[in-house]
Amino acid sequence: MASGLKNIALIFAGRFLFFLALAMVSFVVRGQQPVRPAGTPPVIPPGLPRKSPEYPEKKRIEILNAEFLEYNQAIVANAQRLIGNVLISHNEVLMWCDSAYAFTETNRVDAFGNVHINQGDTAHLYADMIHYDGDISFARAIKNVRLVNKTTTLSSDTVDYDLISNIGYYDDNGKIVDSTNVLTSQIARYYVNEDIVYFYRDVVGYNEKYRLESDTVKYNTETGIFFIQGPTTIRDSVNTIYAEDGWYDSRTGEAQLLKNPLVYNEKQQMTGDVIDYDRNKGYGKARGMIEIIDIENNVIIKGRNAWFDEISEMAFITDSAQFIMISDGDSLFLHADTLKTVNDTIPDEKIILAFYGVRFFRTDLQGKCDSLVYFSRDSTIQFFNSPVLWSEIHQMSADYIEMRSNAPAPDEVHLNTNAFIISRQDSLMFDQVKGKNMTGYIVDEQLDRIFVDGNGQTIYYAREEDNIIGLNRAESSKIKIQFRDGKIFRISFLGNPEGKLTPLDQVEEEGRYLTGFDWKEAIRPVSRSDIFRKTAGSLPEKGSSRESSETTPEGKIQEAIPAEEEIR
Repeated sequence: MASGLKNIALIFAGRFLFFLALAMVSFVVRGQQPVRPAGTPPVIPPGLPRKSPEYPEKKRIEILNAEFLEYNQAIVANAQRLIGNVLISHNEVLMWCDSAYAFTETNRVDAFGNVHINQGDTAHLYADMIHYDGDISFARAIKNVRLVNKTTTLSSDTVDYDLISNIGYYDDNGKIVDSTNVLTSQIARYYVNEDIVYFYRDVVGYNEKYRLESDTVKYNTETGIFFIQGPTTIRDSVNTIYAEDGWYDSRTGEAQLLKNPLVYNEKQQMTGDVIDYDRNKGYGKARGMIEIIDIENNVIIKGRNAWFDEISEMAFITDSAQFIMISDGDSLFLHADTLKTVNDTIPDEKIILAFYGVRFFRTDLQGKCDSLVYFSRDSTIQFFNSPVLWSEIHQMSADYIEMRSNAPAPDEVHLNTNAFIISRQDSLMFDQVKGKNMTGYIVDEQLDRIFVDGNGQTIYYAREEDNIIGLNRAESSKIKIQFRDGKIFRISFLGNPEGKLTPLDQVEEEGRYLTGFDWKEAIRPVSRSDIFRKTAGSLPEKGSSRESSETTPEGKIQEAIPAEEEIR
């Protein structure tokens, strides 16, 4: 107690001597100045948020304690030199340090050695040296600087701290560490009261689960949420996400990507107008112009609404859904009301499912059906519910069709139940083959031969050289038909055939067609954009069995479809 009273007495005596000395000696400018005058804010890039402090009524700095006090105009003019256990107070701000210069005229303090500033229950500022301006309650901390607020610590070589607004900032590289993340940048501004930090230039944020890189980010130290405000990349052990606007929760792994969003890995990538993503659950949804690229299987899927699950590698796409199978020669473009992708039983292989109003186009092949399944492992395609396929002058239809790509050729097409093939010779003449089931073989993208199994019937125009001589009608349980240049070249009947050749001028109109003949050229897709044209039967009628469940031969499609509850 005696020592404290002695120190206070020395302080009052020192103040009296200081004003006396000021009248007797000339002003001496200090030889050492800080890089920027105390109280002068650093250069902040345009657009950096900054409050204009409303300065309270000026209050003088108070010296509460020092072990030794002296004046030395030769070293620092117009200042009291405080040494040992220095304690200074100003506007509810307390400052501790080893030594200090107190400039009473300008209401400033230069503090040195283990400097610590605290204001009420707010942040604590630590540094080797602090220049404090009492008129504007502004501190510049230099060397080994730490600004600590609850579980958050900002560190840098130089930090400016506004004690009125409780804002700390650095502009020459620094770091912030909290209970969740470590963040570094060239420039940052920390709003202590709001638990918000703005980071600028070479921003990096990370913990054991992810790494974020950006040029501009807003961060909430209480919630661990990043607010993306410029090109930003976030990587984890599996995926990379990119966006230029949105937010990312570093604690839960959830994100909403709003501008140029992209989620990708080595196997696939997704873009869209908006992507909601959960890193921990591996689940997301996208809206807008969506594109999913399967790099391994050369597949692109597009739409306006999508849901995806990285763990099961399943995706669900609706609204203008489009499936593109890329090949060197010619790509296939397919549209359906809904698309799903699921994993095959073979690793890295996919199953694509298309539901309702399926239409597709490739230069050498077009088609329409209700539903479709594509297997990437062997490029097999299954068509359900009265599909129709077109290839050059040929039209193929059945209750169920399956196409298989073989290497080496030929490729196969299987028509099961009510199989019907029509080949147009001119506007009024059609070669026709009908039967229970058929198997066709395609060589060099042309129909080469067909085998009919069960209830085979044919109508074709017989030729001598290039002249049509009549209409040949034949029936047999089994038929083999060979084609040349798209026309029937040879027919072999197996098992008690019945046939009749009628001269062309004696053929009646009804005799030109087999029962069930239906030339569907009007609904044939003619271009990649024409796949979006709605035609009769494109969508299931309300209350129909197709609307409530898939009607599929042998339950093949059901084996490939996940339960609806798996689609989140």
